[in-house]
Amino acid sequence: MKKIIEGLSKFQKEVFPKHQDLFSELASGQRPEALLITCSDSRIDPSLITQSKPGDLFIVRNAGNIVPAYGKAVGGVTATIEYAIMALKVKDIIICGHSDCGAMGGLLYPERVRHMKNVASWLRHGEPARLVVQQRYGHLSGDRLLLALTEQNVLAQLNNLRTHPSVAAGISSQNLRLHGWVYDIATGRVSAFDAAADQFTPLRHVAANASGTKAAP
Repeated sequence: MKKIIEGLSKFQKEVFPKHQDLFSELASGQRPEALLITCSDSRIDPSLITQSKPGDLFIVRNAGNIVPAYGKAVGGVTATIEYAIMALKVKDIIICGHSDCGAMGGLLYPERVRHMKNVASWLRHGEPARLVVQQRYGHLSGDRLLLALTEQNVLAQLNNLRTHPSVAAGISSQNLRLHGWVYDIATGRVSAFDAAADQFTPLRHVAANASGTKAAP
């Protein structure tokens, strides 16, 4: 706690005064550009990774960046999605998984979390991803197998996301876009799901294709 309190003191004395205008503006309301759903893992810092300012992102964090299908578990995730779309009018939702994810390890090897009943129950929302990996990627092992599960889990959660009425309505009216990312902790690289190629591709390539520009090599 000592380090955390010292950091808070530094923020109040040195950082906050430099951004006084921004915080004064934010004090009267928020208009985030996107909803980012990512893992609770302490190594993931959404604002640092995206270089976003306070007010730019509306964020949901939980073990495994999971989105229960609509009606399966009414709670904070469901309420936050609905609020982001209907009240804050976000135009983009990003589900971001990451390398070396403990939740994915628990999904892949259920015996690791058997003694944590709530964790094991929560990870069942990722069961479709585990079954896909079991059927399609049984030849993989170690980090490659875990990465395959991480990617498939992002896709499974995007499918769950589409079952939410506010999301379905936003997509239908073309006011909402969904994105699937995987962040690599060791390299800082981010891969995004490219629906046209049906695979995860370096984010810069996906962004370039979407904008019609040529990506840097």
